[in-house]
Amino acid sequence: MSEATWSVGRVAERCGVNVSTLHFYEQKGLIKSWRNAGNQRRYKPDVLRRIAVIKAAQKVGISLEEVKQAFLSLPDSRTPTVEDWQQLSQNWHTMLDARIAYMQKLRDYLTGCIGCGCLSMTKCPLYNPDDKLAAEGTGAVVLDNEEKRVLAQALSPPSQNK
Repeated sequence: MSEATWSVGRVAERCGVNVSTLHFYEQKGLIKSWRNAGNQRRYKPDVLRRIAVIKAAQKVGISLEEVKQAFLSLPDSRTPTVEDWQQLSQNWHTMLDARIAYMQKLRDYLTGCIGCGCLSMTKCPLYNPDDKLAAEGTGAVVLDNEEKRVLAQALSPPSQNK
């Protein structure tokens, strides 16, 4: 295993992030450092790959929590290998496809409402008479539930039609 000899400044410069970002990633459990005899943070070189995965994931809308869960799924929380990255990216690809489908549906759904200009209280599924949806939670529960349904459907194994 490589020795933890990279300083926080060297890692930050090499990865194109601020030192505070590295501290934040460490606080969130995405990367880890060790302390030298002078109590300074030191990183192993493989931290570069972990940060590259984090940055790539963030660019496509994957949350830090989702990245953390993916890292935790790796044996011994190791740095992702090429094979690991292929699996992680495939999983994220599926999740992103579901999010895109949801956003397209939402866009088309709202366009109909905006297009008519009335937000019809008799036909609009967003209308909530007497706040009946309060029992389901706070916020836009109709939209939230649809997003959850679309994501669950995309991430579930394909059904076998007999």
